[in-house]
Amino acid sequence: GNLMSALATDYYSLMVARVVTSLNHGAFFGVGSIVAASVVAPEKRAGAVAAMFMGLTLATIGGVPLATWFGELFGWRTAFWGITGLGVVTMAALWFALPNLKTSQSVGVMAEIRVLGRGPVLGALALTVVGSSAMFTVFTYIAPILSSETNGSTAYITGMLVLFGVGLTLGNLWGGKAADRSIDRTLIVSLSVLILVLLAFTLLMRWAVPAALAILIWGIASFALVPPLQMRVMEAAKDAPNLASAVNIGAFNFGNAIGAALGGAVINAGLGYPAISLAGASMGALGLLMVLAYGWRSRTVASTVA
Repeated sequence: GNLMSALATDYYSLMVARVVTSLNHGAFFGVGSIVAASVVAPEKRAGAVAAMFMGLTLATIGGVPLATWFGELFGWRTAFWGITGLGVVTMAALWFALPNLKTSQSVGVMAEIRVLGRGPVLGALALTVVGSSAMFTVFTYIAPILSSETNGSTAYITGMLVLFGVGLTLGNLWGGKAADRSIDRTLIVSLSVLILVLLAFTLLMRWAVPAALAILIWGIASFALVPPLQMRVMEAAKDAPNLASAVNIGAFNFGNAIGAALGGAVINAGLGYPAISLAGASMGALGLLMVLAYGWRSRTVASTVA
């Protein structure tokens, strides 16, 4: 009885802690994007945003496995204390390293909320949801896919998750640099590659080496989307970007949920794992159509004004 009570207490404590820590996620990456873009030259803003997101991709490769290993060796509570220590060090580093940036006095909470209702901002947020869904429709189920379709061992699946993280890092680097030249072109190229690799993955998931190559390219294309998507929202809401930028992080997570639900619906329908990859490619195609439609509409408005 005492053991069950202790387990229940741990469970609910972890649930509460997860909700509390999640509250700072959107604020950190949203405001962090604004700060990163504001401390560099205008032509390097997307690259600066990508550099900030690099921490997220590197954590996928090394941080998560390291924390898991640390928790198994010293206990999960010790791992959380270690993360807390890292958080304190990060806060101190930001306090001393960041310049004292001034915010506009004319921008208030209501102004930021009104900006969220603009068509271009809503369109940019919708594109983030769709782009994130294209990635997470398949990634949510990557372990059972590799286990069932590729007949991969636990070591192989772990290696593929690390390889995917490597792809995220490479894609983030390229996406940041490319978005500084052209946001739309970066989105079109990334979504096109994402669609093609997910279509190919429906067949390549049967063999270990081709599946690994597809996973690497898929990771690159997936996170190459992040800097231009973040920049699109920041530019659409440039006179009041803080809330919009933070909400865009929520849009990524909303896309995560939609992708997981879509993949689950495919499984429940009995369509098989390859169909999940097709569903992800379909979400990517929807995103590509949105980018092309937005570009066409912008050119039409520009020619009308001219």
